[in-house]
Amino acid sequence: MKYTLRNIFRYIVLILFACSFTKNVNAQTENDALMIPKNYFCAAGVYTHNSWDKYWEGTFKRENLNLGTISSDVYAIGGNYGLSNRINLLFMIPYVQSNASAGTLRGQRGVQDINLAFKWMAIKKELGTGLLSLHAIATGSIPVGNYQADFLPLAIGMRSRSIGLRGLLNYQVGRFFVAGSGQYVRKDNITIDRDSYYTTEMHYTNQVAMPNQTNFLASAGYRSLKFNAEATLTKINTIGGFDITKNNMPFPSNNMDATIAGAIFKYSLQSIAGLEFTAGGNYVLKGRNVGQNTSFFGGVYYVFAVKKDKSEN
Repeated sequence: MKYTLRNIFRYIVLILFACSFTKNVNAQTENDALMIPKNYFCAAGVYTHNSWDKYWEGTFKRENLNLGTISSDVYAIGGNYGLSNRINLLFMIPYVQSNASAGTLRGQRGVQDINLAFKWMAIKKELGTGLLSLHAIATGSIPVGNYQADFLPLAIGMRSRSIGLRGLLNYQVGRFFVAGSGQYVRKDNITIDRDSYYTTEMHYTNQVAMPNQTNFLASAGYRSLKFNAEATLTKINTIGGFDITKNNMPFPSNNMDATIAGAIFKYSLQSIAGLEFTAGGNYVLKGRNVGQNTSFFGGVYYVFAVKKDKSEN
């Protein structure tokens, strides 16, 4: 079976999602070293706002007054279940609404893709004065909404399937940590609603071969039972693809690269066990065939025991 990935802005959304738990609540994503214990579940609701009015046409940064500001609102629900203390299962389903402030193009709205992750903590050991952990994470996405992929920059996704494998290394000393990860994503062809299209040559088909991708993430921050703060730097690189041609619309198989800086803050409410709030943002520092996106997000998470672990008796 072949696989694929949606547009790169999904990764901006993905770094907001899911939860973890260490006998106290800790928000997490597929990209961090936190794990939820066996038989616990974290329910999550996250809102994200994205906007940009400048973009890179290839490496040339420009604006388009016929589009104005491109924005999107993402409403996501998801969860994280502790299959064991070392294995977590995560999912997220976003509803997306896009908009252009100028021109005649109308935005899309609808359910996008279901995103799945299998997270395994392979190694956890003391090293020097700190704790070292190594995680292997398998990810995938399956389109569930009936949206149009060939309508960038207002498309809400790529209507494509994907599978990815990430390795994550985390080292924590006291309440401070540093982490790094790398991911490779295999992408499938997508089907568009026309019988021919032009990239760097003419294609007489409705099938579009999507380039694969790599993603690298570095992060550092502070973790406590009550408050977390984290800074992130993400590098997304499309392996292949082509540049947007002059004054033309983007195309799903463009070479979409981005360097993204971000911050995540989490506060655990001590008066209600299991409840926490997360907020943060991301900004595209540099890119190729992508918008210079600014995003802000906020989330509510609640962790509870699905059943009592007999081993704790």
